[in-house]
Amino acid sequence: MSSPTDPATVYPVGLRLAGRRVVVVGGGQVAHRRVAGLLEAGALVTVVSPELTPALEALVAPGSVTWHPRRYVAGDLAGAWYAVAATDAPAVNAAVAAEAERDRVFCARADDRSTSTVWTPAVGRQGDLVVGVHGGGDPQRAVGVRDAVLAGLTDGSIADRAARAPSVAVGSVVLVGGGPGDPGLVTVRGRQAVAGADVVLADHLAPQGLLASLPPEVEVIDASKLPRGRAMAQEQINTLLVDRARRGKRVVRLKGGDPFVFGRGYEELEACTAAGIPVEVVPGVTSAIAVPGLAGIPVTHRGMTHEFVVVSGHVPPGHPSSLVDWAALGRLRGTVVVLMGVDTAPAISAALIEHGRDPQTPVAVVSDGATPAQRSVRTTLAGLAQTLVDEGVRPPAVWVVGDVVALGA
Repeated sequence: MSSPTDPATVYPVGLRLAGRRVVVVGGGQVAHRRVAGLLEAGALVTVVSPELTPALEALVAPGSVTWHPRRYVAGDLAGAWYAVAATDAPAVNAAVAAEAERDRVFCARADDRSTSTVWTPAVGRQGDLVVGVHGGGDPQRAVGVRDAVLAGLTDGSIADRAARAPSVAVGSVVLVGGGPGDPGLVTVRGRQAVAGADVVLADHLAPQGLLASLPPEVEVIDASKLPRGRAMAQEQINTLLVDRARRGKRVVRLKGGDPFVFGRGYEELEACTAAGIPVEVVPGVTSAIAVPGLAGIPVTHRGMTHEFVVVSGHVPPGHPSSLVDWAALGRLRGTVVVLMGVDTAPAISAALIEHGRDPQTPVAVVSDGATPAQRSVRTTLAGLAQTLVDEGVRPPAVWVVGDVVALGA
């Protein structure tokens, strides 16, 4: 006969707690994690504890949680469907568990699973799909399996063929910001969209690893724009997005960084909207912040800078097409981040110095950010042009001007 602590005795069920009273005794980190999951399930949560963590207190303020700022007393579980004993006092947890046992309320005791009538699984959600894993008494094992399943559902290696709500609607377009290049830095929604696509139009700066996981029937179109080199015209990209969507395909436009940060994403949105194609935008981690961060350079730092500016350097100062007020940027004291500005760096650095920026201001150039080939070169604003030549720096690269560069040295 199985013992009460034998994992084989667990009967996995899904509790429908929406609109039902749940009592959590305790106000620490464990209680916070339990409350977060219960709120996600729609439960009416009451917390009994003299003190709360700041995160729990933030849930109380808007009324999401009812708080009794006192110690537990017998009778607190009256009317509860479910209870959690999560204090740091074993005697209190035992009293809560005993009351729950008498009232036939299932109770999860955080400090002693052997006396709990409920063992909380490692839970993950993707849309309306809920994954719960019991690890045979090993919480880390359960978490590892849960994360692996969710990752598989996200990248498409585990197919949810019966999903009622596909990750991309038929005959629509999703503009996905792929982040700075590392597939691990793509948002969860971005991965879901790519995994559910019939057609993917991808830039060369998009995370190429995502494309490798796609099944062979997915059409992958190279929409790269190489610096000063071969490029698919924007009009052609717009036409392809509309054409494939009109054929009833699930279309994803996979771009590097964020679609709306020098990515022409809004032009693509306008083209689809004008053609009556539904469009979703999935923001991405822009390389303007991510690449310096990966090199150990914060774009802001308390007491050092109160502003940072992101500039496109694809045309130099003085060019008829330039929309940048270089004189204003030269007067700034904060951080300047330049994208697409390797070839124009000599002209840009000269303009910044001309308009007031100290020639000895630290500069960092980070090339091939978020890839195994990433490297950083440090110099000054005055020495930038020569450094790029000496180090053979080529695009893609992000360069940063400002005192914050010294922090990452």
